[in-house]
Amino acid sequence: MAFVSVPKDLSKVKTKVALNLTLRQLVSFSIGAIIGIPVYWYTRTTVGNDIAVFFMILCVLPFFFCGVFEKDGIVFEKYMSYIIKQKFIYPKVRIYKTENFYEYLDKGDEREVVKREKSKTEKPRKSTDKKSKGIKSKPKAA
Repeated sequence: MAFVSVPKDLSKVKTKVALNLTLRQLVSFSIGAIIGIPVYWYTRTTVGNDIAVFFMILCVLPFFFCGVFEKDGIVFEKYMSYIIKQKFIYPKVRIYKTENFYEYLDKGDEREVVKREKSKTEKPRKSTDKKSKGIKSKPKAA
């Protein structure tokens, strides 16, 4: 009886398009071949066959690497963007600032005490001092 192992995490399984390669690998290898073959073809007559092969390898290697590289489920472009952001864009030393919540509460108590003291020092208003907004005063007859 044949035994087939099935991975427990199916999210890591990638669909193969052709020649047991994923679409990403197929595209990157094709771009590498489109660049590598002319480099070899035109340099072999001037520098020799052996050195032309090394030039072709140097030109094709980054594309092959982009197609194959994957670290922790992150592709090469995203990984490089994270490294560039961390090294060059974001500051090296991050300032650690905290707000003391208890200090804020203490200041809140002080504000409340100041409000209470102000209200005690003010004269209490008499009911006659207040004017209603909706009632107009009548002119007194002389």
